[in-house]
Amino acid sequence: MKPIPPSPVPAGTPLIDSHCHLDTRVWEDDAGVDAVVARAHANGVSHMVAIGSGYGFESANRAHAVASRHAAVLASAGLHPHDAREFTDERLADMLGLRTRGPGIVALGEMGLDYHYDYSPREEQRVAFRAQLAAARELGLPVIIHDRDSGGETLEILDAMAAWETGVLFHCYTGDTAYMEAIVARGGYISIPGIVTFKNGDVMREVAAKTPADRLLIETDSPFLTPVPFRGQKNEPAFVGFVAARVAEVRGTTPEAVAVLAAENTRRFFGF
Repeated sequence: MKPIPPSPVPAGTPLIDSHCHLDTRVWEDDAGVDAVVARAHANGVSHMVAIGSGYGFESANRAHAVASRHAAVLASAGLHPHDAREFTDERLADMLGLRTRGPGIVALGEMGLDYHYDYSPREEQRVAFRAQLAAARELGLPVIIHDRDSGGETLEILDAMAAWETGVLFHCYTGDTAYMEAIVARGGYISIPGIVTFKNGDVMREVAAKTPADRLLIETDSPFLTPVPFRGQKNEPAFVGFVAARVAEVRGTTPEAVAVLAAENTRRFFGF
């Protein structure tokens, strides 16, 4: 792996990756995950939210295990829409049991609808999504949303389930400004990924510029969507400062200012 240049965010500034996949299925084993966390710390990242979704039901257990080893790592638990065909009430109950063990979990997700790939039948996606939203409301936990090509159905379900009351974060936001405004009008949050650095990321940059300051988070979504100047490498939390820098550029401010406001919003949303 190439050496990681120093973060554009000044040392000592609060810097949080609000969404990363620290999963042994990505990083091969615990030692690989621990090295990723160490590199993030070395590059100024104070905290990371390890997402317990995206690699089957066991993702939640693996994210929880990382959080148990690292005080600066928080974990979520959920079932990605790609894996909705695996949903059962029993599996959901087992996953939710993590909230009472060790460091617990700070949110449910990522969850939602993905009508771009349709890896799981759409009705099964809806069933898994609604069940997780109901659980989050019962437990008072915020939710992390994956929404791709749902044509507004994700918002309809969130409205019907009164999900906004416990907190809603649209991670790796890829919609337009109008959709962002509909989300924040309901009290939701928007997380900007490395797409904001891409050559074809004009819509993302417009969203990053216009999202209200108190609703903006930043993320890597590692190992995906590696930001410039690391294209071609596997993405990791150590790169989140470069997302902050590009967001700062389009907002006409400094990387430090973006890192601070995003960290404040992340702490408020996840409650830590």
